[in-house]
Amino acid sequence: MREFRFPPSEQESDVTNRQRPETDPGTSEPDPVEPAAAESLRLSPLLSRRHSPWLLVEVDGSTSRLGALVWALREAARREATVLAVTVLDDDHDHPLGAARPPSATAQAAALQLVEAQVLRAIAETGVHGRVRTAVLERPVFEALDAAAMGADLVIVGASGKTLLRPAVGRPTFRRLSREA
Repeated sequence: MREFRFPPSEQESDVTNRQRPETDPGTSEPDPVEPAAAESLRLSPLLSRRHSPWLLVEVDGSTSRLGALVWALREAARREATVLAVTVLDDDHDHPLGAARPPSATAQAAALQLVEAQVLRAIAETGVHGRVRTAVLERPVFEALDAAAMGADLVIVGASGKTLLRPAVGRPTFRRLSREA
């Protein structure tokens, strides 16, 4: 972070223009005036209006998914985006009340290791570093994201408010007519 300092001539004039402190009645000399220390100028970072894109890739250990991850890494380097490599865990349906039970911690750790191993292979193949994050998702979360990608509305409710994710309306396709038509 850069620190802003006044030129020496301005610092000196600033010190001389200050009021001198009054002398104590018991002392004959005034207190010395200390030069003002320059304060550092802290600016908040500029945030762009447009967030950087994310590429969500499902990884399951197959070679076709590795190819998708390699493509996503190259695309992320081109677009200055972040790749989120995820694996999806299915729920255990052996719950006595019929409700789905989340996967165990050991299953989640094993799935995360699988994703990270595939990411390392893709990084070795592409040479793209620093653009990948990994996560383990449960099936309902992935289905909600997948449905949003296929055209369903997805409302995200958080502490800062509600956001509706809706697919963008595509441009109408125009067909060029020949000049003789």
